[in-house]
Amino acid sequence: MRMLLYFAEKERRVKDPRYTQLARLIVSHSLRVNAGDRVLVEAFDIPTDFTSELVRAVADAGGLPLVSTYQQAVLRSVIMNATEEQMKAIGEVERARMEAVQCYVGIRGYPNISEMSDIPAERMELYEKHWWHYVHSDVRVPNTRWVVLRWPLPGMAQAAGMSTEAFEDFYFRVCADVDYARMARAMEPLRELMDRTDRVRITGPGTDLTFSKKGIPAIPCAGDRNIPDGECFTCPVRDSVNGVIQFNCETLYRGTVFNGIRLVFRDGRIVEATAAGDTEKLNEILDSDEGARYIGEWSLAFNPAITRPMKDILFDEKIAGSFHLTPGQAYEEADNGNRSQVHWDMVCLQMAEQGGGEIHFDDVLIRKDGLFVLPELLELNPDRLSLGS
Repeated sequence: MRMLLYFAEKERRVKDPRYTQLARLIVSHSLRVNAGDRVLVEAFDIPTDFTSELVRAVADAGGLPLVSTYQQAVLRSVIMNATEEQMKAIGEVERARMEAVQCYVGIRGYPNISEMSDIPAERMELYEKHWWHYVHSDVRVPNTRWVVLRWPLPGMAQAAGMSTEAFEDFYFRVCADVDYARMARAMEPLRELMDRTDRVRITGPGTDLTFSKKGIPAIPCAGDRNIPDGECFTCPVRDSVNGVIQFNCETLYRGTVFNGIRLVFRDGRIVEATAAGDTEKLNEILDSDEGARYIGEWSLAFNPAITRPMKDILFDEKIAGSFHLTPGQAYEEADNGNRSQVHWDMVCLQMAEQGGGEIHFDDVLIRKDGLFVLPELLELNPDRLSLGS
């Protein structure tokens, strides 16, 4: 009996080769860990086997792994009960730690995607202002080599409308089995075009939006910040956004799923915001601070393996044929000066089956119904952009 138990335990501990593949991708491609780099690993509700595999990969590259494990339910309790003084103290400690590392990886599993939905707005704002924004927006994003990703728990599979097994296979295929170097080459002409562009116009059902992006660079993303990846982002000139946009993709923010968001802009500011059944909460978030009613990011997405929403922004913002527009904080590398504790990526699908739409750069049509039409951009369309490594 003892021998049977030994072999059963040994079998249980056989490493999933997909764990190794993903861990090596994170360390070598996303973080580019060098000997002596301090690497902060934050793992939220994910299997200890993968956290351990990631630690080994960092160590094999000569890095120094610093590891913290969390549970979303515990984090919720902290946010629900923390005073402003306590949240400031947490932020100071976390900021000092972030300032001491060269690399960061954050991996989150969500046993319940609505875990944070009942946290009062004033407590969530304390967390975002004194912890999240103070540590991540101010230090981690501009000063470290970082990457964030999800973990395929059953709750995520359920949100995607898939079995757990099927979703795990999908997850590892679109996250780890990817030729990101090829993706990077394919998006280079788009980056160059976006850098040359001044005026952008977006039209579609319920949408007619214009803005300038003159002088603000485009940033191609091929697995070096997010996994999965497949987008090229920039930012509108802060006061240049005018018109209306009707989003047709569900968006999860602060634990609440919003539908049918419609935003009206005047000289960059959101002057009207409605949502199906959640207008009050939508405006509550947009009133968090002055910057929350201005845009901090705009991005075109083209990951051919991600074709429909699954209530997770790291996947939904990469859907082929979509774009996202982001009320709140701008990234310093594509900066329009907007500052906010909010950074809310809202996705709009422009494929023909969702009603279609057009994007013009300086009066030239560059994408129609989710497909690029300029010859130099055709390699980014789903029939051309293969993800296999």
